[in-house]
Amino acid sequence: MKIRVATYNIHKGVSYRSQPRVHALRHAIEAFHADLVFLQEVQGQHDRIEARFGEEAHGHRHWPKKAQHEFFAGESHQSVYGMNAQYDHGHHGNALLSKYPIARWTNTDISDHAYESRGILHSVIATEGKLVHCFVIHLGLFERSRVRQADMLIEAVRASAPDGEPVIIAGDFNDWRNTLTDKLQSALGVREVFDEVKHGSPVGDLVRTLARRKASQRPARTFPAALPFFRLDRIYVRGFEVESAEVLHGPLWAKLSDHAPIVANLKLVS
Repeated sequence: MKIRVATYNIHKGVSYRSQPRVHALRHAIEAFHADLVFLQEVQGQHDRIEARFGEEAHGHRHWPKKAQHEFFAGESHQSVYGMNAQYDHGHHGNALLSKYPIARWTNTDISDHAYESRGILHSVIATEGKLVHCFVIHLGLFERSRVRQADMLIEAVRASAPDGEPVIIAGDFNDWRNTLTDKLQSALGVREVFDEVKHGSPVGDLVRTLARRKASQRPARTFPAALPFFRLDRIYVRGFEVESAEVLHGPLWAKLSDHAPIVANLKLVS
């Protein structure tokens, strides 16, 4: 069974100039043709932008009445939303869009200090053959916080997806130095999708084998979207073969968010 997944930090549906991008984002998300979409910085409610851009113009509202995860899901996907940050005029968090039935879900607070609200959105997806555990994650800006949050992620996965059950962990890890991959691989048996896609040459693979060296881990460059340099976003999997993975970047994507999305094609191991 094949599953197409995407992860995308949507910058709350507004440009860096605070202009609404929700309609363009909906079309972009539909263009993923993904079965599962892991979203970060999803605006569940924003009264100020609603008041400013909520009036109907040219046949549609610039800022829809629905929460963003419901608006993006449309008729084709189910959606769940985990609120992380709450403020006077609204709230935002992580979301999952799924073409498969969502059997159950939970949202766990992993905030490490008062200035950043973070969470793990865990959903169990009922595919045709197996239950798949999906974790949407957005880790903190500070490395020490990320290490502690990674420990909480490991604990959450071990508690909810034991015995090697299929797992997809995706989101914005803010892990620009790639210090967490070894930790997650060792503790959970997951692999990052770009580690599984062949990029090297046969000669290089032979040299590394003879020298007993592992191939270097090179997650994708996803930030900033206009000219990706930092490797912030990840998709980790367990119980899947990775058939392909790519970053979507270019002028179109640079207008939608400060992050570029990742899309991967997976095959569930029977």
